[in-house]
Formats: sequence, structure tokens, C-alpha cells
Amino acid sequence: MSNSADSPGPAPRRFAFRPIRLLTVAIFALAGLIFWISFNTAQGTNIRSDESMLRLSDLIQARSDKNAALDEKTARMRSDVDALLHRDDDRSAADEERLRALEESAGTQKLRGSAVTVTLTDAPPNATPKVSGVPDPQPNDLVIHQQDLQAVVNALWQGGAEGIRVMDQRLISTSAVRCVGNTLILQGRVYSPPYKITAVGEVSALRDALLDSPAIQNYQEYVKAYGLGWQVDEHDSVTLPGYSGTVDLHHARPAD
Repeated sequence: MSNSADSPGPAPRRFAFRPIRLLTVAIFALAGLIFWISFNTAQGTNIRSDESMLRLSDLIQARSDKNAALDEKTARMRSDVDALLHRDDDRSAADEERLRALEESAGTQKLRGSAVTVTLTDAPPNATPKVSGVPDPQPNDLVIHQQDLQAVVNALWQGGAEGIRVMDQRLISTSAVRCVGNTLILQGRVYSPPYKITAVGEVSALRDALLDSPAIQNYQEYVKAYGLGWQVDEHDSVTLPGYSGTVDLHHARPAD
């Protein structure tokens, strides 16, 4: 059909605005910006190299070193405070003896005497069964676990230990032996095997307690089967350091 001369023509086409178009343009623009920043930062180098990435293990070790330095500072300050307290001390001999006994019980004073040291070590990573009828080991069978360390510490306390040192730290009543993976975390410090546990006390009683512990007897099965490390040494005289960390108890409170 033909239109008359005075009939209006078709309306001109107008661009229909759609939000999806704007979003698409913005995404491509952002991607281009990211690529440009990555290129400008790398400058031909590998920006994902190990040297440029701070691993979690590095952070843990750095914090452990910082805690060790703070422990040493705390010990020096405590020594200065004790010296000031005793400078003008007018306590009686009985009070002084009672205070000394309390400090020994709390583990804040050095302790010297005969001792036993237990060393626990991981088995070789490629260990194979050393006795017949034992299945091939799983990774967890070849490493020292938290319950192994706790078993030794508990047995030594049961054997009448007067004081215990784990690695280079003295245990007190609030100490907790915890492991994360294959590392020991003790009072804010991180340690790797081999683990050394030293207890001052009567040597024969300490040895008997280690032999009588069911948990240690179970550990000995893995020693025989896969080569986990177990060594017990006796000492005529050992001096354990006094605990130098904070003795204040901290606990959580419900929020108001």
C-alpha cells in the first residue's frame, strides 16, 4: 500500500538504553584496568614468586620469636621487682620460708636435682613396617601427636616429679601442651621435633611411671612397628629454670 503525500513517515529509530549494556562495558573496562596494573607491577618478573609471599609459617615463627623476647624481658623485670621487695624486707624467717615454699610450688624458682629426660622423635617419612603383620603406615602414624606428649608429662607427674621442663620452658599449673599439625605450641612459643621433656625427681619412680602408663605402652607399639623415636636418659643433677611468664589468670566474660 502506498502512503499519501501528506501522511507522516516512519518515526526515526532511537537508541534504547539498556542497563545490561552499561554493565558489560564497565566489566570490560575493569578487566583492562586490572591487566594494566598487573603488567605495570610485574615489569617482567613473577609476581607470584615464593619470595614475595609471606607464608603463614613465617608469621607463626616471627610471633614465637617475639614471645620469646617478651618472656626474657618479663623475667628481667620480675628479678628487678624481687630485688626491690627484698631490699627493705622486714618479714620474719617463717614468712620468708613460707614464701619460698609457695614460689617453689608455683614453679617460679629454679629447681635442682636428679632427673629423667624423655626424647620423642618423628619416624622417617619413608618408614616401612619393622615387624610382620603390621600394615603400611599412614602419615599420622609417623609423627608425634599431642596425646603422646601429654602421656609423657602426665606419667612423670604421676611418678612424683617435682618440676617438669618441656623443651626450654618450665611447666606450671596453667600450662597446656598443645599441638597443631606437627608443631608444639607451648605458652605462646612454637617448637618442632625432636621434643625433650625433663623431670626432676626420684629417677626410679619416674622410670616406673613411664613403664606403667597405658598411653605410653600404646606409643611403644608404634616405636617397634614404624620407628618412632623414644629415648630415656638419666641425670645425676639438672637445674630447671623458673617459669618467667605471666601468672595472672585470664578468662572470657559475656558481652554486656
